Amino acid sequence: MHEIFNRIKGKLIVSCQALEDEPLYSSFIMGRMALAATQAKAGGIRANTISDIREIKKNTNLPIIGIIKRNYGDCNVYITPTINEVDELMEEGVDIIAIDSTKRRRPDNIELEYFVKNIKEKYPNQIIMGDISNVDEAVYSEKIGIDIVGTTLCGYTNYTKGNEPLDTLKEVLKSVKIPVIGEGNLDTPEKVKKAIQMGSFAVVVGGAITRPKQIAEKFVKAIESI
Repeated sequence: MHEIFNRIKGKLIVSCQALEDEPLYSSFIMGRMALAATQAKAGGIRANTISDIREIKKNTNLPIIGIIKRNYGDCNVYITPTINEVDELMEEGVDIIAIDSTKRRRPDNIELEYFVKNIKEKYPNQIIMGDISNVDEAVYSEKIGIDIVGTTLCGYTNYTKGNEPLDTLKEVLKSVKIPVIGEGNLDTPEKVKKAIQMGSFAVVVGGAITRPKQIAEKFVKAIESI
């Protein structure tokens, strides 16, 4: 097993991300978020953009799952969607690169199989994680050579809206032999515990830890529902 896999196995990975329209949009703040996660004994960090990754590296030595979210017109695929984003992440250096591993149309119209093949030919030693939304995508990702999958996009594709992430995780775990990371709306300690007990290799939690606006809105809605 790859040394990085040993470091994240059975651990919490904290997603430290903030988009431009969010109050904590700042590489400095994401670096401090990563420091807080490290002090909490998390096992890894998931991060978006080169500037955030660079700042996070100043604050932690934890393994980093790197992505670049980039919009290409009205294309629904935006998590490390083309080889250009992969090149940027490779130049900066991250332990794992995560890509959108759904079968949706990519911005450059390259099919997923050939996208993965291009990455593997160019960077044969790089670990690639596939962000999937259902079982079929997990099985296909394994078939085309992706090293690890995460249920990141469960509920976020138009054909999985309303799906329960733990149910999807359970089915994915039965269907592939590569490591599976539980991710996507696993927003309570109880859900995270359940995911690990089910056999999830690790668990990624983002908004429930690092997005205070989103966290506060849950409390406000609870009061408003009285």
